[in-house]
Amino acid sequence: MSSTEKIYEALKKYWGYDAFRPKQEAIVRDILAGRDVCAVMPTGGGKSLCYQLPAALQTGKTAMVVSPLIALMQDQVAQLKEMGIPAAVLNSSQGWSVQRETERRAEQGEFRLLYVSPERLARREMVSWLQNVPISFFVIDEAHCISEWGHEFRPDYRELKLLKKEFPGKTIAAFTASATHRVRHDIIEQLQLKDPGKFIASFHRPNLTYQVFECDGLTQDERLLAILTKHADRPVIVYSPTIKRVGITELKLRQAGIAAVGYHAKMQPADRKENQEKWMTDQVNVLVGTIAFGLGINKPDVRAVVHLALPKSLEQYYQEAGRAGRDEKPSDCVLLWQKQDTALLAYFIGQIEEEAEKARAWQRYRDITGFASSNQCRHKRICAHFGESVKWEKCDACDFCLGISGRTLVRKIDGAGARKRKKKDKALACIPSNAEKSGEKLMEALQRWRRERARQDFVPAFVILHDSVLGRIALAKPRTKADLSRIHGIGEKKLELYAAEILAVVKSK
Repeated sequence: MSSTEKIYEALKKYWGYDAFRPKQEAIVRDILAGRDVCAVMPTGGGKSLCYQLPAALQTGKTAMVVSPLIALMQDQVAQLKEMGIPAAVLNSSQGWSVQRETERRAEQGEFRLLYVSPERLARREMVSWLQNVPISFFVIDEAHCISEWGHEFRPDYRELKLLKKEFPGKTIAAFTASATHRVRHDIIEQLQLKDPGKFIASFHRPNLTYQVFECDGLTQDERLLAILTKHADRPVIVYSPTIKRVGITELKLRQAGIAAVGYHAKMQPADRKENQEKWMTDQVNVLVGTIAFGLGINKPDVRAVVHLALPKSLEQYYQEAGRAGRDEKPSDCVLLWQKQDTALLAYFIGQIEEEAEKARAWQRYRDITGFASSNQCRHKRICAHFGESVKWEKCDACDFCLGISGRTLVRKIDGAGARKRKKKDKALACIPSNAEKSGEKLMEALQRWRRERARQDFVPAFVILHDSVLGRIALAKPRTKADLSRIHGIGEKKLELYAAEILAVVKSK
């Protein structure tokens, strides 16, 4: 079997896909050929598949994945296991016996992927132990964290420069969703990548409508309610600047008859997990959270992301807003900021003692305030920030190009925005909300089944199957296992695990 046949066989077997998304196949081939890689792909662009597929193909070897959050690592491992790809996580929250057993199995080459934190990998004893592991290649996820110019700089990432020194023959693949030209250069330099394959996907997300409005406290509340009313019964993320504001916003929404849950770092882990699960499984459509929420969240049908304050950088805004519309369907990204936001950002920058870091923070401040106050196409401004030149002058997908002002926000959202959305929907595949009534009932039944199965398996619901896959099942109404196998996004392992249960749900409707 040729290498191409093996790659496409794995794509179908594990992911249930027949074709790659842009850049994916080229990245997979470079990694398999032993070439270093630096890839910048927007949220929802399919970064994880780019390294998980080549890892899955290398039997008896392990790809070491450096990831910044324990929860993110655990979700990735749960998804891989559901797909039939052996994977594990190694972190300090595990008991000693679990860690030792994981290390023993890794030494035997039992895992295709092993997830660790940058802090753990930086330890001398960890580096020594890795000499006993049959490593295929290294993956640095959220690689912008290695750069002092990145918006989420973490000093421990800097220690990853030791990888080329300690493992000179091993490939390193670095991935991030948001990195400027300067950050990309810094990633390559810090990791000492040798003649890397550079893959920069377009930063233009045409299905997103960016809208930016300066508000006061009263108009901000009014506009938030208007947006949530427009997107009633659809998943929405509302980003709050503080933990206190999360609680206040959640209460106001409930008083307005809108069910919402909160999410922030000071909540009990069990409460955070419960609220996230309610939102992921559509029991509650609105989640109000701080920046602690979102990294690694793979919910494709988020119809709106609303910011209630200026983020600290344009990269942060792009990354968080980009959690909307990962299914490529029209979605709104609305930034509702107040004058006091600029003063607060300036205050925190003033607390930074290190001069070089303070200078970088002021540059980020100028970028985000310039974006907020700009009278220019939002899409064009974002692309330019990341070094991408676009030819068009008008995007027809932002407040500036659509002629939306603060006063006409609600009317335009329901008028021009709705007409644009209707036009785009015709060109895209139907989604469950547009299906006939029987399809909607089947979709609800499938979601109930998934929710119960997720509880039984102690995994997040999206690990079982994504909403987009359930939507395809609801539309196709498969009657046999063979019918189900033709649904885009169902690999062999998931077919084996869930076919009988899914077909029973379909039959019952």
